This record gives sequence, structure tokens and C-alpha cells, in this order.
Amino acid sequence: MAARQRRLLAAMAERRLDGMLLFAQESDYWLTGYDSFGFCFFQGLYVGSDGRVALLTRAPDLRQAQHTSNIADVRVWRDGEGADPTLDLKAMLVDLGARGRLGVEFDSYGLTHFNGLRLQATLAGLAELVDASTLIPSLRTTKSDEELAWVREAARLSDLADRAALDATGAGADEGEILAAMHAAIFAAGGDYPGNEFIIGSGADALLCRYKSGRRKLSADDQLTLEFAGVSRHYHAAIMRTHVVGRPKPQHVAYHAAAREALLACEAELRPGRTAGEVFAAHARVFDAHGLARHRLNACGYSLGAKFTPSWMDLPMFYERNAFVIAAGQVYFLHMILMDSDSGAAMCLGRTYLVGVHHAEALNAANLDLAIK
Repeated sequence: MAARQRRLLAAMAERRLDGMLLFAQESDYWLTGYDSFGFCFFQGLYVGSDGRVALLTRAPDLRQAQHTSNIADVRVWRDGEGADPTLDLKAMLVDLGARGRLGVEFDSYGLTHFNGLRLQATLAGLAELVDASTLIPSLRTTKSDEELAWVREAARLSDLADRAALDATGAGADEGEILAAMHAAIFAAGGDYPGNEFIIGSGADALLCRYKSGRRKLSADDQLTLEFAGVSRHYHAAIMRTHVVGRPKPQHVAYHAAAREALLACEAELRPGRTAGEVFAAHARVFDAHGLARHRLNACGYSLGAKFTPSWMDLPMFYERNAFVIAAGQVYFLHMILMDSDSGAAMCLGRTYLVGVHHAEALNAANLDLAIK
């Protein structure tokens, strides 16, 4: 935590910031260990250029902060009709002597547009507010050895869930039972809730890339798409697969071969000095050569780390011409997704990688073969 604070203060000095107002729960967790979903209400963490840290939050999160973080100064704003916590935040900043240029995480789930407007109005005249939404995410992208230990544990948990899903899959199997088996494998082994719902869909729903409510039983000839993550201390390691039940369609076999080729092509590009755009270009090149341009997506993966709801996705993302330069110590999820609405066939293949000094290491899903149950 001390090393992270030093990195943050150095980055703040580079941007000539006298302080930061953090609203992203990922930033709070990374910097102080503060672990909560209380960010769904208003709360703000102040970090001064002198290293002083203070949190303003609601009463239910007072002990949460005291028990999970190293924040010594925790203040509470009171719920009530017409309450405006930005006024409490201003009072805290005045008390702390905060002035000058304050970086704000405007682009975060913890600061709604409504509260962002109130924040700007309340702090007008007290400080100059500067958008610093990308500052801490840029620091979080490269993981420390301590963080990578949790990433590897998350990968182990993801493989347990993968095995549980495969064992539970077959004609007549209920999606709910498959989902329950995956979660049970992770929780029983000490894992955490994921940043978003596991994606599970069979039949026509196998073409969906998002969770939806409702369950069905697998038919004798079916397809099942799963996207899920093992999670340890909020660090994620994701896997994505499409399994075939019964007789595969010709597209299933052909699409799986293309997805595997594309995944390995992206893996080859996932090394220090290459850009996120170059990784995506490998994905597009392979799928387009197979005549599958209409069925692929416009992105093929993203960074992973310690994330909170509503999503485990982190920046950067692999899309066309993204100039972000990849470095060692970064963790990425590569997903090759083919959704063919014409034939009704889905085929997805993805796993998590750690970028090393020379090449990427696959952390989970060692077997990329098509599973036919």
C-alpha cells in the first residue's frame, strides 16, 4: 500500500495536482484496501499531495472502512430528506486545507451524473476540478508480485469452475444446475463473487454475450456458451467457452478451429512493446481470412484485475488501432467470439494471460479442444 501511494503521489506531481477525489471503488481498494459496495451511494476518498487520506462515506460503511482499510480518517455524512453529501465533502476539504487543482474520477460508477453536477457546483470557488479518471487505472494495469499471487489463485478457481461446468453439461441438464456447480466450486475453494454475473446461455441464447434471466434444460443436440471468472480478493481470471451437446453443426467444428487459430495468433502478439491494436488486428486477420468478418465482434479482450460490480472488465481493451502499449506484469483476457445468427451457431473461446518479459503465459484453460458432450 505504501508503494502504491508513492506511485500515486508521483503521478499527481507529474500532473500538477494538489489532491485527488476518488470515486472508483477499484481505486479505493488498490490504494487503501477499502472493500465495500457502498460506492452505490455517495462516497469520496480524498488524497492530498502531502499523502493525507480521508474518506467521506455513509454510516453503514464506517466500520467497513475501519475493518478493511488503512484509512485513519473516516467521516460520515448523514442520510436525511434533502441531504447533499457534496456539502459534507466540501466541509471535509476545507477542514483538511485542500486547495488548488484537484483531480476527480468523473468517469466512475461511484459518481453519478447527478452527484457530479452537485460536486462541481458545491466546490466552485474552492478548487479547480480536473478530470483524472484515468490516472489510477493506468497505475493499476501493471500488477505487483503480491497482486499476481491473487491472480494466479483466481485462475486456479476458474479452472475448478470450468471442470464443474463440463461435468454438469449434457442432454437434459438444467442451466441452473450448471451455474450452481460453477459457483459452488469457486466459493467452496475460498473464492469471491465476480464483478458481474456469469454468462450462461444455451440454444438460441448461446449467441448472447450478456447474462439474462431465465433457465432452460439442454436438449439432445444443443450448444452452451459460458463466460465466467474465478475471483480471489476481487482479482479476476476469466474463461469463455462454447460446448456442444450431441451432434455438432458443421459450423461448430469450423468455427472452433478458426477461434483457436485466432486466439493463438493474438497470444503471439501479447508481449511487451506491442499495442492493444496489434492484438486486435491478429484477431481480425484470422477471422476475416476464414470469411467470418460478419460474425466476429469489434473487440477481442481487455485487462483484468481487482474489479467491483457492475463489471469485471478493465481498461485497456483490444480494439482497432488502440495505441496502448503492452508491458510485462499485465493481465489480460482474450476472447474469440463468433455469433452466427444465420445458422444459429455460436462459438466462443477465451482465457486469461499474464504478460511476461518475452511472451504471454496462459494462466487457465490449458485444454482448448472443443468439448462435445
